[in-house]
Amino acid sequence: MTGLAGGRARLIAAAVAAAVLITGCETTMGPGPAAPYVSADPVLRAVLAGPQRPPTSVARDAARHPAQTLDFWGLKPGMTVIEVQPGAEAWYTEILAPYAARTGGRYIAGHADLSNPRISENAKRSRADFEARFADTRTYGAVRTVGFGPVSPPLGAPDSADLVLSAGAAHGWLRVGMLDKAMADFYAVLKPGGVLGIEQARAPAGQSDLKWMMDSGYVSEDVVIQAAAKAGFRLAGRSDVNANPRDTKDHPFGVWTLPPTRRTSPFGQPDNPAFDRARYDAIGEPDRMTLKFVKP
Repeated sequence: MTGLAGGRARLIAAAVAAAVLITGCETTMGPGPAAPYVSADPVLRAVLAGPQRPPTSVARDAARHPAQTLDFWGLKPGMTVIEVQPGAEAWYTEILAPYAARTGGRYIAGHADLSNPRISENAKRSRADFEARFADTRTYGAVRTVGFGPVSPPLGAPDSADLVLSAGAAHGWLRVGMLDKAMADFYAVLKPGGVLGIEQARAPAGQSDLKWMMDSGYVSEDVVIQAAAKAGFRLAGRSDVNANPRDTKDHPFGVWTLPPTRRTSPFGQPDNPAFDRARYDAIGEPDRMTLKFVKP
């Protein structure tokens, strides 16, 4: 290196060192690990860390990304939120009901339709258990439960909700032939500008067999999007926040082979202790679509 070039290199090095000292920053080469997502909503952060969420629920955050998902759907303080078919775990209810209670909003659950004369005793018990579990108004506010099903009345007054969301239920709507009714119910209850958020195990690209979807629990994005458009919704966004590229979607007991259900035998049969459980646990939770629709 010549003296001139060497002097120029020393000047550049000195300038870089000075910049590091002034800013207090370190220089790195290449992209580092992504920083953990933190919602800008302080109430949502507090609810996610709240004692009403058991460790089993918190453990699933790494697979289900509740902060990112709810921010993507546009959850805001003071909203009227309807969660459709919260399920036995009521994983989102533990977040949404306290959030609504703390921000002056309303939480409504679309659950088993007691007006349906064909409703099963299991469905009745499920709704009663849900209502008892979330009866503590100090923690969850005034949780309201309304019927939702193939012949149910409206979810609420027209144009009364800000956000309707459902996670993992679309395959069931296909099975009982109520996908179009479900979308129409959601559209009717939402305010203009209101949001429908759908999270659902996602069928492989190009899969069009509806029976396969009903049996496997994986539903095509196109099926959901077309049904929503038929009801009048506009697709406002797709997110891969809940995607899982390890999910091959060809499991012996459909989506229920994977966590959190972890089935080892056909429905209604005893667990099979010889089943290769570790293979499917290694995949993790299913690949999920996360869609956002808006009512114009």
